[in-house]
Amino acid sequence: MNKGLPSWLNPVWLVIGSIISVQVGAAVAKSLFQVTAPTAVAWLRMAIAAVILLVIARPRVRGRSGREWLTVLGYGVMLATMNWSIYLSFSRIPIGLAVTIEFLGPLVLALLGARRVRDLLWAVLAAVGVALLGVFPVTVDWIGVGFALLAGAAWAGYIVLGRHTGRSWEGVTGVSMGSLVGATVFLIPGLLAGGATLLDVRVLLLAGLVAVMSSVIPYGLEMVALRSIPAGTFGILMSLEPAAAALAALVVLGEQLSMVEMAAMACVIIASIGATRGLSTPAAVDA
Repeated sequence: MNKGLPSWLNPVWLVIGSIISVQVGAAVAKSLFQVTAPTAVAWLRMAIAAVILLVIARPRVRGRSGREWLTVLGYGVMLATMNWSIYLSFSRIPIGLAVTIEFLGPLVLALLGARRVRDLLWAVLAAVGVALLGVFPVTVDWIGVGFALLAGAAWAGYIVLGRHTGRSWEGVTGVSMGSLVGATVFLIPGLLAGGATLLDVRVLLLAGLVAVMSSVIPYGLEMVALRSIPAGTFGILMSLEPAAAALAALVVLGEQLSMVEMAAMACVIIASIGATRGLSTPAAVDA
């Protein structure tokens, strides 16, 4: 039984919903880079999301232990680093390639959490999909690759700390506090990078849309799902991210898909279906 969730609500569908939302939001965010800097877009996303989530969640701050504060602070830093670095990567390399490289973080986490041969095989198939999606007929921008790798490391940290945060902060209060931490960390860089463009109504409206699609909806869904789904299974399900990113880039930005990319999507979707069918009882909650 899924702890903290109605019996009819499968956490797998919460994760899939978050994937679709965040990748469409990512494509919209990249369209803003022609108007303002990626760092400014990342900060606006976190700041707007923090305001919305704080109003919704109204987190309790009194009586929290030092451990709870350290956990949510670490979670917020991972969240902010992930958002900022992947946007800088998007500004240099295609979204599909960036998310493919970023996925190495949760994929490694999934491999570490695998206990059965079957789980390992699904992870290997997902890795094949990632490798195929990485085949692009363009010159690689290694700075963009580096930012994507940083985003992947932060993504893995987000998964681990997100599970701990979800256990100690009720509902989406952990997400709201984490978003506040991220917005605070990038306040000065965001303002300096954005400058006068932060007063542009179009920028603010689209950034608000990005905040809802890439932060409010997905982080809320994932925070709930992470309470009742093993970290390894969550990581394997995230193999849908490269395919979702490529599809979103096609629809929103017109980025074309090759046959290799289609084959890669098949690999990662099959791996995700296999992982979903193998979903077992969640790992024991740490003391």
